[in-house]
Amino acid sequence: MSSSERLFKIMITWLIEGSRGGRTRARILLLLKDSPKNPNQLARELGLNYRTIMHHLKVLEEHGLIRRLGKGYGRPYILTQEALNHWEIIEKSIREILGEKP
Repeated sequence: MSSSERLFKIMITWLIEGSRGGRTRARILLLLKDSPKNPNQLARELGLNYRTIMHHLKVLEEHGLIRRLGKGYGRPYILTQEALNHWEIIEKSIREILGEKP
């Protein structure tokens, strides 16, 4: 494992397994892996408050795991190429926090 992969694994472990919002962030990443979604769609599908979703989206975006498409209100989020390239690492943390196979 390269040093950049080790750093990515440390970041993912903290974001998903080591922090209070890890379960929510894991669920968001799984939904975005399936298809682009905007914050309202995510809030509805996860049964969570819009502001809660926005907080987690901001954290994921700041760490380079997701990005927004297009311009204007209601634009969807997608996984970044880096997240897709390291999906095995992300998936392992998701399995740990959710206790199931994604």
